[in-house]
Amino acid sequence: MGNNPSSSPKAHIETAKKSGVCQLCKLKLTELPAELRILKDNLRNLDVSQNKLQALPPWINELTQLRGLVLSDNTIGSLPEVGALKKLDSLVADNNSISALPTSFASLHNLKTLVLSRNALRDFPLQLCQLRQLDVVDLSGNRITQLPPQIGGVQAVELNLNQNQVSSLPESLAECPRLKVLRLEENCLHISAFSPRIMKDSQISLFAVEGNVFDMKAFHNVEGYDRYMERFTATKKKFN
Repeated sequence: MGNNPSSSPKAHIETAKKSGVCQLCKLKLTELPAELRILKDNLRNLDVSQNKLQALPPWINELTQLRGLVLSDNTIGSLPEVGALKKLDSLVADNNSISALPTSFASLHNLKTLVLSRNALRDFPLQLCQLRQLDVVDLSGNRITQLPPQIGGVQAVELNLNQNQVSSLPESLAECPRLKVLRLEENCLHISAFSPRIMKDSQISLFAVEGNVFDMKAFHNVEGYDRYMERFTATKKKFN
């Protein structure tokens, strides 16, 4: 039996010349096809999930029209410099081996959605503190042990840190201007991590904190819990 031509990268790339959308999923790719470079003026969405990619080529930076990039389910260990992808608003790279972000990541000023769950991050990426359009950040299932004081600059509305190794929370969390949902399930937090300032002064209206080193009854008794519940209730009414 011959190969199905519609499953070849070249066929998908030809289609993408007109559509601006290229899906190269489940093709057992070990590297990005160089032919993608001919799409640099019109490629808006690229999905290369469920392949065998270990790295991305430096020329990914040439695809300056990209708005969506999906890299899920590969074995990518690091990202190249991507600062030229100024239009990128969604990056989904869950289930890889990424341990850090490049410095130029801080230049992705239109990025709204970032999914880096189930990777190998040990430190919270400071580059995220400079991205003003962020809405949703998913860093669950990594190895992050602490959050930096600079986290007060994060603009995300939802931050998912479930299944990490976070043991304390910086007071600067109270400074996050848009943070409404903070997910911290299955970490290493003690009840003392939830300071009165975080509970009273933050914008957070949903703490997901089950599976840490305290009983949920203790969380209900921390100082400022009543203020937190006021925000929780107000948000719930808003969407009901």
